[in-house]
Amino acid sequence: MSTRIKVLLAGLAFLGVAVALFGIFGSEGRNDEFEPTAEFRLEPWIDLGIFSINKAVMYLFIAAGLTVGTMLYIANRMQAKPNRVQTAVETVFLFMRDTITRGNMDDRTARTWFPFVGTLFLFIWFSNMIGYLPLPTNTEHPIDVFGIDVPAFSLYAATANISVPLVLTLVVWFSYHVVGIRRQGVVKYFKSWVPAGVQGFAAGPIFVIEVISHFVRIISLSVRLFANILAGHLLILFMGGGLAVILGLASIGWITLPAAFAFFVFEVGLVASLQAFIFATLTAIYLGGAVAEHH
Repeated sequence: MSTRIKVLLAGLAFLGVAVALFGIFGSEGRNDEFEPTAEFRLEPWIDLGIFSINKAVMYLFIAAGLTVGTMLYIANRMQAKPNRVQTAVETVFLFMRDTITRGNMDDRTARTWFPFVGTLFLFIWFSNMIGYLPLPTNTEHPIDVFGIDVPAFSLYAATANISVPLVLTLVVWFSYHVVGIRRQGVVKYFKSWVPAGVQGFAAGPIFVIEVISHFVRIISLSVRLFANILAGHLLILFMGGGLAVILGLASIGWITLPAAFAFFVFEVGLVASLQAFIFATLTAIYLGGAVAEHH
């Protein structure tokens, strides 16, 4: 029996079991009150106006604490003969310094901006990773524990809220413009937006296009991180049970739950780290381009 036939038979058996379960147990009916987007709704825990404390703020504090605490812990325990943890950390350090930072800017700029780029990478990575750890943040559906309402466990990521990637993007956007102006001067910096050799009438439209591209970077850099993390969490939410609740088909969980696990492994194993890498790399590219005479 060929592998293709085995896979086909396994798939048919899988679907057969799902249909059988549906025939035996049926369904409790469709739940029209279930709102998947409620998981991403930010209800203020401490109402302070625009500075209210909510679960997104909590996740940001956790990510910041992990970023600072991890680096301080490791820095205070460096050894001449590195152990496994130190070896792994040094590998990540070299990756951030040589691949992300030095690979996209000159040595002078890299020495100045490596701490910023490295911190940005680690902060986004921690923010993404803790988003896949269930924490008691669901205050909309609390659990009664000995008469006390305790928030239910749920998945949430601060980077799945557009405001967080947008603020990080604005910090990067203003930073590379400032460093470009400081290094080259105002006139020379804006002249560098036009490629070398372009003169006359063509320089005007190209400069306008370059201006637009710089503003588009705000959208592309922030939305890329936000959309990828949000989409991953939505897929896990729907496949993990949300779809079964909406459709009122409890037996469909036989199919969707393995898919949810596969999405979870994919997001944790690849997407969380990849998005941190892309954001940090683009930051290094923008900083390196700002100090270059011509883009």
